[in-house]
Amino acid sequence: MRKLVLLGGGYGNMRILLRLLPSSLPQDTEIILIDRTPFHSMKTEFYALAAGTESDHEVRVPFPEHERLTVVNGEILEIGLQEKCIFMENGERIAYDDLVIGLGCEDKYHNVPGAEEFTYSIQTIGKSRATYQQLLGLPAGAVVGVVGAGLSGIELASELRESRKDLNIKLFDRSPRILRDFPERLSDFVRKWFEKHNVDVVSNSNITQVEPKLLHNHEETIPVDAVVWTAGIQPVKPVRDLGLASDASGRVVINQYHQLPNNSNVYVVGDCAALPMAPSAQLAEEQAEQIVKILKATWKGEALPETMPEIKLKGFLGSLGKKQGFAYLADRTVTGRIARLMKSGVLWMYKWHNG
Repeated sequence: MRKLVLLGGGYGNMRILLRLLPSSLPQDTEIILIDRTPFHSMKTEFYALAAGTESDHEVRVPFPEHERLTVVNGEILEIGLQEKCIFMENGERIAYDDLVIGLGCEDKYHNVPGAEEFTYSIQTIGKSRATYQQLLGLPAGAVVGVVGAGLSGIELASELRESRKDLNIKLFDRSPRILRDFPERLSDFVRKWFEKHNVDVVSNSNITQVEPKLLHNHEETIPVDAVVWTAGIQPVKPVRDLGLASDASGRVVINQYHQLPNNSNVYVVGDCAALPMAPSAQLAEEQAEQIVKILKATWKGEALPETMPEIKLKGFLGSLGKKQGFAYLADRTVTGRIARLMKSGVLWMYKWHNG
């Protein structure tokens, strides 16, 4: 049997499974999915898990079941490209004929002293659980710092405000304004929401050091009871250890078919792949659609298209608690209740298609 090995059960590889199963997988091919958990975790919702407004059960979906799908749970120690084998932490070796690397990312601390040791994370479901336990265990009046005002930081800070109205929340943004790369109307809406709900947005910040109970912002020291880091990502260590050509963010360079340039049997999907767009669940799914087409053509011995169609994203959706949100779709800004309902609808549809 030909072995297609999928590393990581994130959005990209879930889409590959959805397109190949139950009836589009060749009879001589089996799939081995390797992930640390026995279910697909919806990473875009980890902020709500960490804030305590959604349960663990609400942010995960079971993997599909099929007679030629094997799910292996465990930690990946090394990706052996020369050996065409995945080395697991428990000593197991898993051979592949085709490989899709979709292991996602982890926090990038930008060499800030103490950041890795003294901050919490929402990059994995396990770390989000730990963050939840820490944040929800804080006493009234405690100070929580959220470092990084991208989409994850904004959603975490707003959701935490709804969950714990008694906390003092500080959101540290390196930019002069929230979401500075998008229209001011969107930025102003988010800023006003934070002002109304007493979330302190610290603009033009530069966190230079993290200590237990203390943040250094420029020359200022700010007492904090807990810090959550959402200020950058990088591919996970097994991918970085491959030493492949990468972009400035450490994401692996791929060709137009989403393959390693010198290894057409290895694909990279999601946060590990170097693409002109920022990493997102939507981008991973669009990549996966194209990877499935390439795999099917390759398995049939068909010639690949000379050029692949350009990936076009619809935009993004963000939430400000459970009642308000913001969206940037087809160069148009949508804010308020409608944007939040749109995000809830997309989430419901995702669970319906994958659950």
